[in-house]
Amino acid sequence: MKNLHTIRLLDTHAGGDVSRIVTGGIDALPGATVRQQMEYLRDDADGLRRLLLEEPYGIPEMSVDLLVPATDPEAVAGYIIMEVMGYPIYSGSNTLCTATAVLETGIVPKQEGIQRFKLEAPAGLVQIEARVHNGVVESVTCEGLPSYIDTYRDTIQVPGIGEVTYSVAYSGGFYALVDAEALGFKLVRDEEQALAACAYKIVEAIKAQRGFSHYTLGDVGPLPFLHFMGPEEPIAEGYIRSRSTTYVHPGVICRSTTGTGTSARLALMNYEGRLSLGDKLETVSLRETGFIGTFTGTHQEGAYQVVENTITGRSYVLAESSIVINCDDPMVACGELHHILSDRHHEET
Repeated sequence: MKNLHTIRLLDTHAGGDVSRIVTGGIDALPGATVRQQMEYLRDDADGLRRLLLEEPYGIPEMSVDLLVPATDPEAVAGYIIMEVMGYPIYSGSNTLCTATAVLETGIVPKQEGIQRFKLEAPAGLVQIEARVHNGVVESVTCEGLPSYIDTYRDTIQVPGIGEVTYSVAYSGGFYALVDAEALGFKLVRDEEQALAACAYKIVEAIKAQRGFSHYTLGDVGPLPFLHFMGPEEPIAEGYIRSRSTTYVHPGVICRSTTGTGTSARLALMNYEGRLSLGDKLETVSLRETGFIGTFTGTHQEGAYQVVENTITGRSYVLAESSIVINCDDPMVACGELHHILSDRHHEET
């Protein structure tokens, strides 16, 4: 049985996006910060991400969040986000799920009412506010990354579509923002495949034409995401609701509207002068789930007015399990895992 290893998991979802939280079975990673540990996985140990997101254990539509000890004393835990496109330094839905997981596993003991604590993402410290009622985590509010508009209403010729008007925001990754109605979409579930195909063409056309650089991070790779924006519906003073959906990878549309996509929308609304302090945007997905983004302020970073914001949603626990990794299985590449798997072996009698 020496070729068997066990990884402990807590599967969760926020807005329909499944986040598989790895709670045990992985060795300590090298790196003085969570960001450095993420970079180690990305550069030297990508087998774990691929193992948990590909056959036979997972599917590309999922995400994985590896819990690690925090390196910042202010945080209760660290987490590394792994998705089909790689290692984002931040994700709203994954943060909502990870915050729920640390409460459900007792890393942070649940208390009735409002609880506040910090997590350490590769992007840095994230303030968490959780609402607990009768022992149930009813909602989580997390800080969105500072977000800004890089490009406003540029146009591009896209093969098979024609001229497309788009803006680009940074909110943890670069997002192309497009008007769904202008492209003929109502943002309903039956359009999911067509939305993915349309987004792929637009993203590939933009990538072929230009790249993007963050004001402090520099080159963070080619444009990964596209967010379809539906019409805005005023619900109350300072409260807007809008159908939305986010493309993240060829063939993959997120089940949720995504927290970073919601933050990108807030950045655009602020750029257009349509937000006041405390205003809220509720984004609604193809599956009728939603996140609420709240505009909390701005600051200046060089030429960019950067939007401060929070994202509120709810995460649900789907399953608590252990998966057995059998290194004799030809579908498992254990040669890429030996330096991150725990030495503890799966034992059966």
